[in-house]
Amino acid sequence: MSLPDALQHEIHMLALFDPASTLAGIKVHHDAEPTAIAAIQRLYEKGLVTLPDGGYLTSLGQEAVRHLDGLITILTSDCPVNA
Repeated sequence: MSLPDALQHEIHMLALFDPASTLAGIKVHHDAEPTAIAAIQRLYEKGLVTLPDGGYLTSLGQEAVRHLDGLITILTSDCPVNA
């Protein structure tokens, strides 16, 4: 499975949110990388964040970040190869 660049950028933006806090948001400034601006806009259009330039995670966004956090934990753990 190959992930398109746009999806990779969206995942990167979601990874910037703190999965342990619903009170921490992010702001993507107008002079940020165009890929970051476009990714956060797409996340807004998909209903994962509250504002076109970031803001806070919606309930759907919180669920996505929890899943992403779980995936990152699995991929960075020292579990046995055949567990």
